Amino acid sequence: MSDRARAYLVLVLMPMFFSTNIVIGRAAVATVEPWTLAFWRWVLASLILLPFAWRGIRLHRAALLEQWRLIALLGFLGMVVCGGGVYLSLTSTTATNGTLIYTSSPVFVLLLEAIFRGQKIVLRQVVGIVLAVLGVVMIVLRGELARLLALELNIGDLGIALAAFAWAVYSVILKRPVFRTLPTVPLFFAISSAGALMLLPFMAYELVGTGRLPTSAAAWTSILGLAVLSSVLPFLAYQYGVKIVGPSITSVFLYFLPVYGVSFAAIFLGESFHAYHAAGFILVMAGVVLATAPLDAIRARRTSTAG
Repeated sequence: MSDRARAYLVLVLMPMFFSTNIVIGRAAVATVEPWTLAFWRWVLASLILLPFAWRGIRLHRAALLEQWRLIALLGFLGMVVCGGGVYLSLTSTTATNGTLIYTSSPVFVLLLEAIFRGQKIVLRQVVGIVLAVLGVVMIVLRGELARLLALELNIGDLGIALAAFAWAVYSVILKRPVFRTLPTVPLFFAISSAGALMLLPFMAYELVGTGRLPTSAAAWTSILGLAVLSSVLPFLAYQYGVKIVGPSITSVFLYFLPVYGVSFAAIFLGESFHAYHAAGFILVMAGVVLATAPLDAIRARRTSTAG
């Protein structure tokens, strides 16, 4: 098998790994407190990454320490808000809703880059943004405008929407030039470790209130699954794809994430797929593709390959 064929196989699996976060998380919050779940997920993920990151940490220690404030902010956004915050939200909503709402995050990235970096937005992207936002609204309102008028909004859905925005902020900060000189694995280790450290007081507060620690085999299987399947494997798969086929083509495969997520929610959690889910899915996916698909880059790559 050639490197490119192997890369495409890995990239087909990558969104499947990413989608397990919300599905496993939704199942796990029945037995593990949400902040505890997030804490142990990122502790284990950091320990798994440590052997791969150690050499880079030693070589770039000064640069990492210099950026400790931004790394701490990334840890808060990526692991606290998008970790424990998502799991807390999943106690009040379904994995199907969570997956579809979270899929809108790339649209928020585009908006933030337009506002704070002056990135030009073309008509195609404006249409995409509008469609994606309408899709999220459709899911949050469950297809009933009366819910908005009566302020009957699900707190879990709103929490997932907030996490999607937080992930967009995380992504924009991570694109800052100061991080381009740092190797990816050591940087990710530093961010995940910072996030785990910041999750500690949340877990401690939770423990004082509930007295519940994960003790069952099922609980630790969920935590290990989140650390490996939802954290380390998709991260490594994404980096491998970027290395072999480039970031533009690699990012396109992320559009399969809601397909996996909704399917897994139905198969493993027995969740129903309603008409408003279908409408929201179509709107969000059409919007995200229109707003973020790197069409010019893909065409250019195909042209150069054909030539």
